[in-house]
Amino acid sequence: MDDTPRFVMIDEPFLCRVCGFEVKPLGYTARDHCPRCLCSLHVDNMPGDRANECGGVLRPVGVEMQRDEYKIVYRCESCGETKRNKAASDDDMNLIIRLSANPVRR
Repeated sequence: MDDTPRFVMIDEPFLCRVCGFEVKPLGYTARDHCPRCLCSLHVDNMPGDRANECGGVLRPVGVEMQRDEYKIVYRCESCGETKRNKAASDDDMNLIIRLSANPVRR
């Protein structure tokens, strides 16, 4: 039996805790951040598992290019952990471009 954690598909609407935007499901993959302010919540250990008890706000602090897609770099306001996640097709591209000017320290 394989006990390897797996991606859990959760693509549901939510109200952004940071900017109040009513976020709609993405429709092609799991939605994990607000397309308006790009913020997320630190609730997962593995995508979709909702197993992280931190619950802090993940603020976007930079952007990296990986292959032909943008990865948003987040830092948790509560615990300081850094996470990366793919940008979605409806994300605010102006904000992504502004964030790309920030060098990301590993």
